[in-house]
This record gives sequence, C-alpha cells and structure tokens, in this order.
Amino acid sequence: MPVEQQYDDSDSSNDQAFEVRLSAALHDAGDTFDADRRSLVAAGTVRGRRLRLRRRATALGGAAGVALAGVGGALLLPWSGGPSGRPPAAVSTTPRPTVSPTARAVTSDEMISMLEKLLPEGKFGKAQGRGVDASEPLVAPYAQVVFDDGHGPGAISVAVNRVLPGGYDARQAVRCPDKVFTPYDSCTTSHLPDASVVTVVKGYEYPDRRVDTKLWTANLVTPDGHHVSVSEWNAAAEKDAPISRDEPPLSAGRLKTLAAAKEWRGVVDAIPEDPRQTQEPPMAQEDGKAIRQTLTSLVPKGLKVVAHGSDDDSQFTYVVVDDGKGRSLVQVNVQPDMSDVADQLFGSGSETLADGTRVAERKQPGEKGGAGVVMWTVDTLRTDGFRVVVSAFNSGSQRTAATRTAPAPTMKQLRAIALSPKWRS
Repeated sequence: MPVEQQYDDSDSSNDQAFEVRLSAALHDAGDTFDADRRSLVAAGTVRGRRLRLRRRATALGGAAGVALAGVGGALLLPWSGGPSGRPPAAVSTTPRPTVSPTARAVTSDEMISMLEKLLPEGKFGKAQGRGVDASEPLVAPYAQVVFDDGHGPGAISVAVNRVLPGGYDARQAVRCPDKVFTPYDSCTTSHLPDASVVTVVKGYEYPDRRVDTKLWTANLVTPDGHHVSVSEWNAAAEKDAPISRDEPPLSAGRLKTLAAAKEWRGVVDAIPEDPRQTQEPPMAQEDGKAIRQTLTSLVPKGLKVVAHGSDDDSQFTYVVVDDGKGRSLVQVNVQPDMSDVADQLFGSGSETLADGTRVAERKQPGEKGGAGVVMWTVDTLRTDGFRVVVSAFNSGSQRTAATRTAPAPTMKQLRAIALSPKWRS
C-alpha cells in the first residue's frame, strides 16, 4: 500500500503471472511497489528481496501486486526470477530450491483433476493448470476452471505455495484487507481444528467498481506453512468477461472447505524447499507502528486524525485527517538504502538542498477511480539513501469520490513532514 500506488493491476492482461492474493491486497499485480491489493516485500530473504524488487519497480514504473495467479496466469514462487521461473544468471550462485527425496511430481492434469473433483456437480470448461515437476522447480502449481452449476458460469482458481510458519507472508495471507485501500463486503477469519487459519473475503475484481465483477477469495495457512489460495468470480474470467451470475458459484462455506482440502497440502509438500526461507527475515528498519507514531506526531495543527493503519512490519503507514471540511488521506513510505535508484526517482524537476537532500514535488490526478481525487506528493532522499515520501489526497480513500477540492495538508506542510528529522529516530 505504498505511496507509489499509481498503477492498477486490474489493467494487466489475463495471461500475466502474478502472485497469490494476500491482503491487498493487501496490498497492491507484478513484483513492484504500487498496487493496493498487494505490497511486495524483499532483500536477501523472501521479504528483503521483495522490498528491493518493489522499489526498483517504483523507480521504473509498473503495476504491483501480491496476488494469486489469475485466470490464465502462473503463480511464481518467491525465489523465481521471472515468468520463466528461472533466476537470472547474476544470481546463479544463490542456493537453489531442493526437492524432498520422497516428493513426487504433480502434473498439471492432476491439479485440474483435483480441483474438479473437489467442486460440486456441474459442467467444466477452459481448464488450465501447472503442476510440480523437477524440470520446472521454481513455479508454484495452480489450477483453474470455468464451473457452471446450472446458474451460470464462474471462474474458479486455486494456487498453492509454502510460507514460513508464523512468518510475515503467513500472517499477511490471512489478514483482512484494509478497507481504505481495498473495498469489500465482508471478511471472516476462522481457525480450524488442526490450528490452520483461513480467511474468506467477499470483494470485487475492480476496487473502483467500474465493472461489478465479484471476487471472493479464501486464503488458508497451516501450522506447517502450507498456503492455499482459492479465488472465484461471478463471470467466466476475472477480467473482460460479462457478469454471468449474481454471485460466484461457491458459498463462503464451500470456498473455505475447498481451501482446506487435504489434497492441496500434498501438493505443497511436493514443492521444492527454498534454503533461504529457513528463518524469518529481520523486520524493516522502520516498522509500521513506529512510522505511524511519527506521522501522527507530524500532523499539522488543526487537522484531526480520524483513522489510521499500517502493517506492523512494513515501511508504510497512513492516517486520515479532517479539518472540518472533509476527510483527507495522508500516507508515507520510509525506505533506507535507496541511493541506487536516485536518478530514476528524481528527475530534472527536482531540487537539491544545501545538505544534499533531494526533493521532488508532484501534483497529479488520483488513479484509483475516486471521482475528482487528486494526489499531492513530496518525495525526499537523503545523501545516505534514506527516503521519505509523503502523499495526500482530497478524499479519505483513493477509491472514493473527493470530499474537498484539495488535500487537507498544504504542499508546504507535506514538505515539512517529509523533511522532518524525526524520521531518523
């Protein structure tokens, strides 16, 4: 949910690979720093490497994500280097995933067959999938079908992966999205008898609701690190298909049951283990709680904080303020070690202060669908690569219509927030 959420994954083509839906959503499709539904995490370990990928994409532009392989896409594992699933030569010396001697290959046909057998009686079409095979050890398995129970076709997709038990990805997978960024109708988290956690979200494919395609998801994480993500739509495809029924085919209960099926755990066990995923990576230098406290302390006088949120171990946070004239979202990213992308972040329109700090100010339209929403941003980079970027909107959410003509904080106030020495502490 970073400030550079200027690109929406909903515009990606159906055959583009993107990761398993986490919060959306977590936050903001792709390996970048932008989309609301997904928030990449990275650098040396799973989360560390993702942070680096995310900021690279921030500098170069693109759509970001954290979600599930869409209809026609493939789910990439955290150690994957690209759509082919093969890491670039520059990292060829990095330890490779290893396959358990007892694990057997799982074919794409088996993945599709498992999905169809676990669904109620009905008609199936447009089946696609990917299995687990030693020749493609870096691409996670998935299956997807168009299912019709007699009330209209709906796409159903399942993707599986392994996560570090109790780790960041495991926690995010079963966390309800923040409604400030990802509108949805309901989110329910429950615990199964085996201590697995499953979260069912009834939401929409397009957060701005420009097309009323419903997207319901179930994410399950077991104590052993099995992650199963199931998605369904009330259309024959996630995008660019007419709505064919009022709701997706499976009820919330059936969706949860499908995610909890034991068959998927056997598939996860066949996925190669990543030797770099053996321990929880260190938290980001500035965790979300500390950033939120700092941002709150820097809110200008006359603005009342009426809502706030963050991931406890992320570099992003936000507050919603109100001066009595309408709500205004203010969000911040705090990122160390960003010198290597300085030239991409700060172009000819930026300025350099006496102490070497680079500053860029931007005013632009909002890009998340809210009618009349504008986005004001102050981006700063200290000489040691310490970056603070603050954005404000003339609405309490990027997805809802403007509540005022301009953001509550002025550009001068945003600049003061971004350049505050408090971020160092």
